[in-house]
Amino acid sequence: MKTTTINRRIQPLRGEVTVPGDKSISHRSVMFGSIAHGTTEITNFLKGADCLSTISCFRKLGIDIEETQDRILVHGRGLSGLCAPSQILDTGNSGTTTRLISGILAGQNFSSVLSGDASLNSRPMGRIITPLREMGASIASINDNDCAPLKIEPGKLHGIHYHSKVASAQVKSAILLAGLYAEGETKVTEPTLSRNHTELMLKGFGADISSGADNNGATASIKPCQELYGQKIPVPGDISSAAYFIAAALIVPGSELLIKNVGTNPTRAGILTICKNMGADITFINEKTAGGEPTADLLVKYSHLHGTTVEGAIIPTLIDEIPIIAVLAAYAEGTTIIKDAAELKVKETNRIDTVTENLLAMGGHITPTDDGMIIEGTESLTGAPVNSHLDHRIAMAFAIAGLAARGETTILDSQCVDVSYPGFFDVLH
Repeated sequence: MKTTTINRRIQPLRGEVTVPGDKSISHRSVMFGSIAHGTTEITNFLKGADCLSTISCFRKLGIDIEETQDRILVHGRGLSGLCAPSQILDTGNSGTTTRLISGILAGQNFSSVLSGDASLNSRPMGRIITPLREMGASIASINDNDCAPLKIEPGKLHGIHYHSKVASAQVKSAILLAGLYAEGETKVTEPTLSRNHTELMLKGFGADISSGADNNGATASIKPCQELYGQKIPVPGDISSAAYFIAAALIVPGSELLIKNVGTNPTRAGILTICKNMGADITFINEKTAGGEPTADLLVKYSHLHGTTVEGAIIPTLIDEIPIIAVLAAYAEGTTIIKDAAELKVKETNRIDTVTENLLAMGGHITPTDDGMIIEGTESLTGAPVNSHLDHRIAMAFAIAGLAARGETTILDSQCVDVSYPGFFDVLH
């Protein structure tokens, strides 16, 4: 077990920070490059444990993937070029790898087994098993508990129109990827639009895909195509990783940070809206678009924050950032209400429970609810031992909380941050 100690920051935080590449886009670039014809070149790839699990899986499926210091080269073999793996596909702690690759594997002519660590194998997979079976896939939970390990065998797929009860990019993506191998058109309608990296990137690779929204929800549709084609993918900085430095600058008095090349896709950047609603001083600089993904440099200055309500359609755009939003709320004036976020219960931990536990340990005022939490702001938190429960988002959020807390904060099992942000504590220090 590794522990990291954070002491209260007396001096302002100043300077420039460049955060690692976006995790969601890094995963997808390897997956789509593997089933495309030709070579896909990826720059600013996130070499965190989760994305390396994706690389490992596709190597076991016969794909030649080169790693250099500044780029990843995926030598794709086309839509039908994957090979039967000789061993279990180990997805580690990565729910994204497990759910998305299931959609691809459902359309193959060979059998495969997916399994991960104890945390991954306790997360719900019924949400992808059900629609994939409706498409004709042969996919089963080996332990019959709707969790991994999953066994996927050859099946003849057909298009469906699936109405998802939750706005989930992973569910949507699994279905759309299976749709590449299905007969006829496949559609997914979700109550509100979840992150749309899959739709944007697949279109760039040449897929016949479209999307739109109306009063009944957001719908993405895909038709099978003859081939995808390798692309150059410049991965923007991950807004989820940038969120911790945004928060640090907002709560440490006198701070001013420039966070470079951050992905600002509206389906991911809900935290920027919430920060603005709380009174944050954030300026967009050098805005541009590459590969359909908007980016900007973010200039963030210390701000006197106030409480807000986080609910409804914005929740899917910031679900991973709720732990750090809770930290901001603890330092804000007034009350912050977070609701419609029951999805927090099925992340790496039940994040309603783990945020509550650690915020209370630091002297915060928080009341958990069935679908979120209510936080009363306080003038200051007090340093304390924080149990990450091996959840990278919890570890990083409470490290930032410690910067403005009285005394010393110790993060237990802090090595878990390597899942999404290797070197986070080095950059922070």
